[in-house]
Amino acid sequence: MRFDETLREGRLIRRYKRFLADVDTADGVVIAHCPNTGSMLGCAEPGMRVWLSAARNPARKLAWTWELVEVAPGRLVGVHTGRANGLVREAVDSGRIAGLAGYPKIRSEVRYGGHSRIDLLLEGEDRPPCYVEVKNVTAAVDGDVGYFPDAVSERGQRHLQALSAEVAAGRRAVMLFCVQRADVREVRPADHIDPVYGRRLRAANAGGVELMAFGADVSPNEIVLSRRLTVCLP
Repeated sequence: MRFDETLREGRLIRRYKRFLADVDTADGVVIAHCPNTGSMLGCAEPGMRVWLSAARNPARKLAWTWELVEVAPGRLVGVHTGRANGLVREAVDSGRIAGLAGYPKIRSEVRYGGHSRIDLLLEGEDRPPCYVEVKNVTAAVDGDVGYFPDAVSERGQRHLQALSAEVAAGRRAVMLFCVQRADVREVRPADHIDPVYGRRLRAANAGGVELMAFGADVSPNEIVLSRRLTVCLP
């Protein structure tokens, strides 16, 4: 996924009210939209280098969106959680996710399980439909291990139950962790942050929900899912 335009670099002053960030740029301080509802542990420290994209809609209240942060020299992280679905869709379309290849039809945001919408629905005449829920992993990293979630996620817990119901009905379901950083080799449930999610993830996996994780190469020019990671359930 290439960025349409050159990103603007700056230094983070503060993140506040969850969706706002003050950033010091060469043209002065701007208020940017923060498209990440998580705690952003280790990704939102004042003084960190950040990169912003310009809003396409000139009428939008905030002209800038926070895209990347440098958490250590040369180590960039994509913080825009809204990019995760597109990154996975791009990887599926290009055949980089072998376990999800061979489905001729892919739809996004399809309603299922009552009030939920599945991120990706893969369909083919010769196989059961595959429901793919995408979760973004950027924060809560310890060494080369990425954790999800980085805050208590009741919504994530409900998604696991919905995926389990699809498996019980004879369909395929996948929980896919999209890791927008290159320094993670393994993904684990964040039992120390949301123990209920961890228990439900293990139960869903035991019941047939498949777990996948893919890591990205991140730069100010593009973000590309490039490698399969291990999902560990200690």
